[in-house]
Amino acid sequence: MKLAEALQERADLNKRIEQLRYRLNRNVLVQEGETPAEDPNALKVELDDCIKKLEYLIGRINYTNCNTLIEDTNLTQLIARKDVGYLQLSIYRDMASNASHTSDRARASEIKIKSTISVKDLQKNIDALAADLRKLENKIQEKNWTVDLIEE
Repeated sequence: MKLAEALQERADLNKRIEQLRYRLNRNVLVQEGETPAEDPNALKVELDDCIKKLEYLIGRINYTNCNTLIEDTNLTQLIARKDVGYLQLSIYRDMASNASHTSDRARASEIKIKSTISVKDLQKNIDALAADLRKLENKIQEKNWTVDLIEE
């Protein structure tokens, strides 16, 4: 199995677990004399099975990421770089948006609001960071589809 397939399966398992959580909560209480729409014990068995599979996949994915290199850096470190890069990009975009707001004044006596940073320079920085993140994301995705998941 390729790493990308394992990542997709992990996502599917997470969705399935959330569905089972919802279904379990909808069927653990019934009015006296009624039966639940679904057997909560059977749902719990299915949930436990999905959780066990998820635990295994997460371990294998993390192990594979730690032992797979792209240009002398492992995937775990590149994913961390990508994650903090997107955090930084989000903050910079908020800054640019806030710094771009102008204040309309009806009278010259009203307080003038002005930006304390160069929005133009910040936007250039945002564009460069976004381009770098796209390239990094592409490298990671390419590796995910070419490397095999390291099984026990």
